[in-house]
Amino acid sequence: MTTTVRPVPRSDPTTSPIIDMGFTAEPFPANTHMCYIFNDEDERREVIARYTNSGITSEELVGYFADLDNADLLEEYLLSIGIHPPDASHRDHVMFCPAHTVYCPDGHFTAKEMIRRLKALHHTCQEHHWPNVRVTGEMSWALSPHITGAEELVEYESRLNLLMETHPLTAICQYDANRFDGATLFEILQVHPMMVVRGQIVRNPYYLPPEEFLTRHGLPLNG
Repeated sequence: MTTTVRPVPRSDPTTSPIIDMGFTAEPFPANTHMCYIFNDEDERREVIARYTNSGITSEELVGYFADLDNADLLEEYLLSIGIHPPDASHRDHVMFCPAHTVYCPDGHFTAKEMIRRLKALHHTCQEHHWPNVRVTGEMSWALSPHITGAEELVEYESRLNLLMETHPLTAICQYDANRFDGATLFEILQVHPMMVVRGQIVRNPYYLPPEEFLTRHGLPLNG
């Protein structure tokens, strides 16, 4: 089977600044949406720590959404994977929280509400004149039997690409290959224009632009 490689348009630097990702030599536009399907925990920790620490050092609005139930364990966990939170007087531009409190705070996930939350983050960033919004989420919360609405996860990931056209932000979505099934991971690939492979950011040949992906699934563009 022949795979068609679709070009992923680079953003106009005047509207989306070029930033240092922290773990690659090449800089990328701020509105870079990446999936990180990993099975090497040591590599994941190194990549994500460098990505997150780079945003903290640059004084971006940084969000780390960890798949933890207990918020009291969050800082200990972040330190264990190599992330260095700033001291208390400089924490106004960081958001470290359990993933479920961001994606589904009431136990129910909807694509629309999550897009709204990210728009609000972008607005906060602009209000404070921070240079960028940089987030990463551990996505295994979607496998919890206690969460409803997780079937909208792939739709959300596709709509995030539309959001980034008007609200630039940087995102790495972390998917554990040992926990998600192959069919789900293939759909995840289809909705991320870029992916992290062996610690490098590469173009994703399986990517479908949201106009194509959402139409294929009978979903409106303005959902």
